[in-house]
Amino acid sequence: MQKGTIIGLMACASAFALSACGQQQQPVPPPPAVGVVTLNTESAPLMNELPGRIVAVETAEVRPQISGVIRRRLFQEGGYVSAGQLLYEIEDAPYRAALAQAQGSLANAQAAIRSTALQAQRYKELVGINAVSKQEYDNADATAQQARANVAAQRGALQAAQVNQNFTRIRAPISGRISRSLFTPGALVQAGQADALTTIQRTDSVYVDVSQSAAQIIDLKQAMKKGGISEAQGARIQLVLPNGSLYPIEGRLQFSEVTVDATSGAVTLRAIFPNPDGLLLPGMYVRAKLVEGERTQAILAPQQGISRDARGRATAMVVGKDNKAEMRQVTVDRAIGDKWIVTDGLKPGDKLIVEGLVNLRPGTVVKPGAPQQVTAAEGGAAAQAGAAAEKQTGNQGEAH
Repeated sequence: MQKGTIIGLMACASAFALSACGQQQQPVPPPPAVGVVTLNTESAPLMNELPGRIVAVETAEVRPQISGVIRRRLFQEGGYVSAGQLLYEIEDAPYRAALAQAQGSLANAQAAIRSTALQAQRYKELVGINAVSKQEYDNADATAQQARANVAAQRGALQAAQVNQNFTRIRAPISGRISRSLFTPGALVQAGQADALTTIQRTDSVYVDVSQSAAQIIDLKQAMKKGGISEAQGARIQLVLPNGSLYPIEGRLQFSEVTVDATSGAVTLRAIFPNPDGLLLPGMYVRAKLVEGERTQAILAPQQGISRDARGRATAMVVGKDNKAEMRQVTVDRAIGDKWIVTDGLKPGDKLIVEGLVNLRPGTVVKPGAPQQVTAAEGGAAAQAGAAAEKQTGNQGEAH
């Protein structure tokens, strides 16, 4: 009787335990929905953004070539001047006097040449009949030659005096925008002085000098030799202005320096840009977007699908076999718009997870769909619920 009672109690306990387990079981939640992008290969331009400065196509510093006092300034500061336009007048009274003196000296030398030439001619006739000595004839002929040489010297002095007088009127050497005047009327200026009177810059077209590291140039050339990257046909350059806007006109690359700067390790590239509205000013800091080449068969992965692990390595989640999330370690080259160029770790046909990555773990079964059909919150909540359900199921198994 006692034995039967014990067996009955054990049976009741087992039935109660099975009933309790049945009450604790919950329905398994559906797999979390994720947005995926199927990767394909395509051609991608290799664009590099480099710092640069605007440089005027032509720059002329206006300096005096003679000494004197400025009498007048004849231009509007900041305006446009044409080549040959009169800019300054220097007091020319001393130079007019020097010119008159040179003219008188030339006239005196020209008068002397006639008398000496006639005397030499007469002595030539007299020496033939021995009326004068040969020495006297030679002296007369030498005096005539000296007179002719003196005329040439005085003519040169006259030209120098005319040039100096012309220098009292300072003209624009080039056409362009003129800056402020550093000297006012009444100021004394000197030939060869260090300070320019003003500066003229031609800015209808401007240069943009950008610096690129020698290492980047070597990497690009080596990649081209290995294949997969073709050289850009007619390098196109765009400018990003200091306010962040894009300059509407593209420029073209003119040349690259043949030497590397020893201090910075960079190579200077020069591009030219039309500047019809005068928006680009010399000295302005800009950023140049240069298309260096084109990568063929490139894999472009959306940036939201690429993340970094604790060690800083680039990783990506893809949908693997049986719709299970799979972690991949990838190598990225550079960004093009909102995508990364992936050089290793992904292949064409891979389904990259770009949405629903919150709390998603490798090995989790997912429900792939088109992007923008699942938000990060929904995907994260579903993944979190799935992880909680797995954890609860595991705890129940341990309890049983």
